[in-house]
Amino acid sequence: MARSPRVIGRWIKRQMPKTLFGRSLLIIVLPVAIMQIAVTWVFFDAHWQTVTSRLSEGLAGDIAWAVESYQEDPSPAAFAKLSKRAEDSMGLSVALQPGRKLPVGRRYALFAPIDVSLQHALNERLDAPFWFDTTRYPAFVDVRVAVPGGVLRVLAPRERAFATQGHIFVLWMTVATVLLTAIAILFIRNQVRAIERLANAAEAFGRGGEVAQFKPHGAKEVRRAAAAFLDMRSRIQRHIDQRTTLLASVSHDLRTPLTRLKLALALNEPSKRNDAMKRDLAEMEHMIDEYLAFARGEGGEAVETVALRELIEQVSEGARRAGAKVSVTADPGLTASVRPNALKRALSNLIMNAAAHGERIEVAASVRHQGGVEIVVDDDGPGIPEAQYEEAFKAFGRLDEARNQNEKGVGLGLAIARDVARGHGGDITLSRSPLGGLRAVVRLPG
Repeated sequence: MARSPRVIGRWIKRQMPKTLFGRSLLIIVLPVAIMQIAVTWVFFDAHWQTVTSRLSEGLAGDIAWAVESYQEDPSPAAFAKLSKRAEDSMGLSVALQPGRKLPVGRRYALFAPIDVSLQHALNERLDAPFWFDTTRYPAFVDVRVAVPGGVLRVLAPRERAFATQGHIFVLWMTVATVLLTAIAILFIRNQVRAIERLANAAEAFGRGGEVAQFKPHGAKEVRRAAAAFLDMRSRIQRHIDQRTTLLASVSHDLRTPLTRLKLALALNEPSKRNDAMKRDLAEMEHMIDEYLAFARGEGGEAVETVALRELIEQVSEGARRAGAKVSVTADPGLTASVRPNALKRALSNLIMNAAAHGERIEVAASVRHQGGVEIVVDDDGPGIPEAQYEEAFKAFGRLDEARNQNEKGVGLGLAIARDVARGHGGDITLSRSPLGGLRAVVRLPG
């Protein structure tokens, strides 16, 4: 069944290189290769074959002359004169083989047009049966013609039969193609390396890493993009510094009156009203902590290589103290390059959220097949409807009924956890847990 042009187009698209280096190389090398092949084809078709045909016709004419001269006077004296004249004037070695017959088999040349051209010329010039071999001797062509009483053998220089310099032309074309390809690879690689450095710097900055050694490099357009990236990084860093300073001031200013209120309540006489005010004050302090944590993030923390099992065990202690049964499955040697405090906060939000709605929690960490690591948090709580999975990640969002999350908070637990995961270059997804509740999957790059 014939394939449609659209299917063929998609297949060709899948076969194309995916990288900029591969595509640039294809754009440059493919036209050069096509041009070289076309030039070579035209050379052999319009020049080499024409020259070879003329040479073969000339050789066939000389051989026909020798055969006709011998047939006119087959005496030894006349043959000796013929042989000397052919040697001196035409460069042919003519020998008579009395009582011999033409060979039966023949070896063909690797390049077929050589034999075809000579076969056609001899057919045009000779009436007698003949045999020839272009492969036995590297420098000669062996032609034998049946004559009365035996065989007339003619050894002709190879350049008399066809043009022998064709392979040199092909060699030069091949060398030129390889040289042009090498130069193209060198220049393209230098340009692509500049783009790769820019991409690596942007990725490192997006994950909160340092980009101290990065400088604009490469073509003018790439330098402009790199300079724009550096300006953007400076503006973002300045904004982060200003926000950090502001949040430090806000934190100090808010905690000072909270501390005075807590002190005043501590000095009051115990009462139900006093206890209710203490609970309101604790909730207010918790809400302020949540707001500040969400706004501050963990962007300033350095990336470290940590053992995931140890980190998960530390985070799980809070859920165990809250009464949940937490089991951890992870290879003790499994490590990841992360910002430890940020990841602890993200996992703490997930595990404590699970502990608030379930009794049994399973946490597992493993290496992903696609690279990186994966941390799975399962619980046996009531779960969340699939339609509300993305809604659960929205800041300040609250889910009703089964999982009215963050009873003491403001709906920022999952939002902070996803923000931390994406800050590492990964993500968090939700699904139905085999335990019957919610499954949260944290995926981090390697």
